[in-house]
Amino acid sequence: MKSIAFLAVLLALTLGVSPVPALAQEKGVAPPAKAATITGPASVRDGDSLFVLGREVRLSGVDAPEWDQKCAGPDGKPWLAGQEAAAWLRSRLDGQTVSCVTETMDRYHRAISTCFLGGENVNETLVREGWAVAYTRYSIRYVPAEDAAKAEGRGIWRGRCDPPEAWRRSGK
Repeated sequence: MKSIAFLAVLLALTLGVSPVPALAQEKGVAPPAKAATITGPASVRDGDSLFVLGREVRLSGVDAPEWDQKCAGPDGKPWLAGQEAAAWLRSRLDGQTVSCVTETMDRYHRAISTCFLGGENVNETLVREGWAVAYTRYSIRYVPAEDAAKAEGRGIWRGRCDPPEAWRRSGK
């Protein structure tokens, strides 16, 4: 009986079907024991995190510029990209009712979540509008949205900007 189960798993893997939930296939994301949804008014903390019902939520699969991170505009002049990213997100979400589907918790006890405003995926929109990058260390799901933002020169892509993770590592 064990050999039949083993063969079934082996066959599934050979056919490209995983017995592990799809979320677990994304890099660095552990499958949740049970997905939880937090719904309530949003209060934006920074470019990729917010509070919902007093709970800190980190947007999954995206990485926005840090608060004091500067990027170069098309004219070469520096601008505070992190502050503009936070302002953009704040203008969209503050006080609005959002639903955030929690995928896992991080070491800071933040709910790593995909948030929705109505039927709109906030995480994807943030990247598509150029105010965050696809955080490929953890997920590749928003790479097409990032590619579109780059092609159209939106948000941080209107000039030159280091990816937030590289900027943090540089200690700037």
